[in-house]
Amino acid sequence: MAGRPRPQPHSPSSSTRRRERWLVVLGVALHAVYMLSIFDIYFKSPIVHGMDPVPPRLSAPPAKRLVLLVADGLRADKFFEPDERGRYRAPFLRGVIEEKGRWGVSHARPPTESRPGHVSLIAGFYEDPSAVTKGWKANPVEFDSVFNQSRHTISYGSPDIVPIFCSRVPHSTWDTYPHEYEDFATDASFLDHWSFDQFQGLLNKSFHDVKLRQLLLQDKLVIFLHLLGCDTNGHAHRPYSSIYLNNVKVVDQIAESMYNLMENYFKDNQTAYVFTADHGMSDKGSHGDGHPSNTDTPLVVWGAGIRSPKFLAYTEKPDDGFRFVDDHKHDAPTPQDWALEGFERVDVNQADIAPLMSTLVGLPCPVNSVGTLPTQYLKLSKADEVEAVLANTKQILNQFLQKSQLKQSSSLYFKPFKPLANYSSVLSQIEDLISERDYETAMKHSEELRKMALAGLHYFQTYDWFMLMTTITLGYIGWMVNLILHVLQSYTSFPAILLKKAQLYPKNTSMKVYIGGCFVMGLSSIILLLEKSPVLYHAYVFMTIFLWTRIVHNFEFLKAVWREFSNMPFKYTSNLLISSAIAVLVLEFLVMSFFDRKIYTWCFLVLGILGSTYVAFFIQASPALAIYIWLACWFLSVFTLMPAEIPENNNLVILSGALIILIAVASRWANSNCTSFWLYLTRANKRDSQSPKLYFAQVILVAISSIMVWLSTSHRSQNRELHSLHQLINWSVAGAAMVLPLFSPPSVLSRLTSIFLGFAPPFLLLSIGYEAVFYSAFSMVLIGWIFVESANLYCSEESGSARRRSLVDGSVFGYEERHLQLSDLRIPLLFVILFNVAFFGTGNFASIASFEISSVYRFITVFSPFLMAGLLIFKLFIPFMLVICTFSAITKIVRIPRLGCYFLVILLSDVMTIHFFFLVRNTGSWMEIGNSISHFGIVSAQVVFVLLLFALTNIYTRDIVVSSRQLTARKVM
Repeated sequence: MAGRPRPQPHSPSSSTRRRERWLVVLGVALHAVYMLSIFDIYFKSPIVHGMDPVPPRLSAPPAKRLVLLVADGLRADKFFEPDERGRYRAPFLRGVIEEKGRWGVSHARPPTESRPGHVSLIAGFYEDPSAVTKGWKANPVEFDSVFNQSRHTISYGSPDIVPIFCSRVPHSTWDTYPHEYEDFATDASFLDHWSFDQFQGLLNKSFHDVKLRQLLLQDKLVIFLHLLGCDTNGHAHRPYSSIYLNNVKVVDQIAESMYNLMENYFKDNQTAYVFTADHGMSDKGSHGDGHPSNTDTPLVVWGAGIRSPKFLAYTEKPDDGFRFVDDHKHDAPTPQDWALEGFERVDVNQADIAPLMSTLVGLPCPVNSVGTLPTQYLKLSKADEVEAVLANTKQILNQFLQKSQLKQSSSLYFKPFKPLANYSSVLSQIEDLISERDYETAMKHSEELRKMALAGLHYFQTYDWFMLMTTITLGYIGWMVNLILHVLQSYTSFPAILLKKAQLYPKNTSMKVYIGGCFVMGLSSIILLLEKSPVLYHAYVFMTIFLWTRIVHNFEFLKAVWREFSNMPFKYTSNLLISSAIAVLVLEFLVMSFFDRKIYTWCFLVLGILGSTYVAFFIQASPALAIYIWLACWFLSVFTLMPAEIPENNNLVILSGALIILIAVASRWANSNCTSFWLYLTRANKRDSQSPKLYFAQVILVAISSIMVWLSTSHRSQNRELHSLHQLINWSVAGAAMVLPLFSPPSVLSRLTSIFLGFAPPFLLLSIGYEAVFYSAFSMVLIGWIFVESANLYCSEESGSARRRSLVDGSVFGYEERHLQLSDLRIPLLFVILFNVAFFGTGNFASIASFEISSVYRFITVFSPFLMAGLLIFKLFIPFMLVICTFSAITKIVRIPRLGCYFLVILLSDVMTIHFFFLVRNTGSWMEIGNSISHFGIVSAQVVFVLLLFALTNIYTRDIVVSSRQLTARKVM
């Protein structure tokens, strides 16, 4: 964007519009595809097929049957800690810890959702996060599990979990309750009783069914009860609620009933029991990220083949040897209020439970398992213990060998994993040691070989990293260069002769460039096909080559631009460098804000001072406007100091309705002001109707929504359900409110005020706390942005225009878009800042799981994941839509092309996207891993759905009319 003293009118040609449509399509496709790249790079599915199961060579299986009880959504601290009266909520399982079995904390891996958690427990591997998006009803990929290897599996529980593991297992008996049972408005502990009752009924039926009894009496039987109550009650009522805490007692009672039922039925002491959870629950009733409240779950194991409790002195602090999968040490001490310091705690990674269960009933470990057998739980002879560990090692080694073979068969230049080059001799050595009964040395070598095999799996999991990361980075850079080229060619004021010279590209030369690009694509495709690379690899490489081919095609234009900048006065060059440096600095601060949201507090404290100073001294506008800018920015700065997990406060939501009405009244007063500056914003022409009826109708809808917040919440808290009449009113008010702004006057302030009032009712009805006040504070800052831009334009045009027309006497003039200038970079940069700030009123960048599900309870309480997710996403979109409406109005006020600014917004956002691409982690703590995925996903999604929001908001902003750029000479503000 070359700096020019006098902006010229700009009118994009039809060819420019056509090129832009293709550029937008390319941008959406590129970001959608590149967003998936982190799953190919960092979180590629670990599943390979073709390995043979490795059954443990035990003298006899420790148990004939296994009972797995999974309390969905049960967090460890609520299970182990005492209640307010000092009584423990799980007395039976606590008695098991003290008298019969072993205990520890099972550590889950993000995403801490039900499907990946159960895959980890039952199949022994950490499913790639992308599999969660491929559907809950069926397996996105086929994998082995403990259930597959069993002689028979019996399972009861949720329709979202049980069919995933049992629907394709012919040797299984299973059933689920209807989806309608999962009602967030009720106490869901009855779901747990349902699962137990079904199994009890099966046992009762077996007394009259000989075939069923024979099935139950056979060995290698696995019984799985999925207990969903804690998860549903945690979402609906929070893990601190009496309903959730009572559900902890319910699952303990079911564990006791299950134990008594099994022991009385079989009477052979050959049953092993495993009690655990798939994930925890955050304080605000959500899960998904890597916070300890979501990853730490209880583990209690007892029965056949399980060691008795090991007692420790309270002063003894042994290293339990536990390591996370990423090899960082677990050093969280056992809380004193658990009163379990005297009993040895054996922590495990969640995937370690699968080989534990397999070994207990003498089954091969699931062939895709990466779990390490926790021998501290098993009561085995030394010989059997070594054999169990060796079988676990061979199973992991088989995966390594299969991955190595697959990669070698498809790689043109294969680089083997050297530390395991002599694995066969190590296996032979272990076998010899076992034959010599040197079990201790054999155990040591087996464990070392297993660790090396896991390292080899990681090596092949990251084999393609360098190639992929280089390709994606070059792709992003190529996309950004293409955006810059398009903006320079279509929206800046370079002389026509420069463009003519730059387009001296002869057609045959142009053709040669594209032929060369096609040749490189073809060569790359052949190489990728020979290496049997996934389809997405082709997409990454093709997009990158295509983008750089376009850059080469514009090489002459780039040379001309460089010559133009070289010949410019030093003032313009230094302005360009300073502006670019400031933009990059601001974007880096935005990246930092993902890790410390208080940065936005300092940002708006500084913006308030700088903005008011600029208005008062440089624009020389009225002191009232300067004070307003200062107060609005400081008001908004408060919200990023508030807790990321929004506490419920319905009184605050109701009061925010009054604040919204107060702001609307102030805007109404501005609409009636007759001074030139206000007319610049409020009048399209003299016949601009003020529409008092529409204004009062919108205010009434805001008031009704505030009342409905109180009524709906009060009724639901008393009756634990949503009144159907309240539900109907809430849906009607929200729908009607969003339609009314379409009928408001087209002047800038009238239309934006109407949009502000139109989205207020649905936002209030979807709010639970301070985010309702954020809506008003955020809107005040957006209005302040319009005031500053308008005042700046008003003063500059008044002093620089030779021909002036009076607004009062003049008619409407259609405005012409002008070319972009370097100073216009402030508009997309402010847009990016405000667009990112919009998240912080309704959630938190730190976590995917930060968005409050109770926000939707005034519209629906019966579990409906798609509708609930849709309402949550809509709530998130409302602040974004306000920003984009304001942005569209400003581009009309200052007469710059909105699409040109849109491309600059995408350019600025992609600087952040590249940064977060390199910040994605798959090592370190699980919280760091989960956050890094969230950060990259959120920023990548921004640049994709901005276009969608532009299309949606265009319904409201396309007919906004601004006053003539020939303003009155009178300067009254």
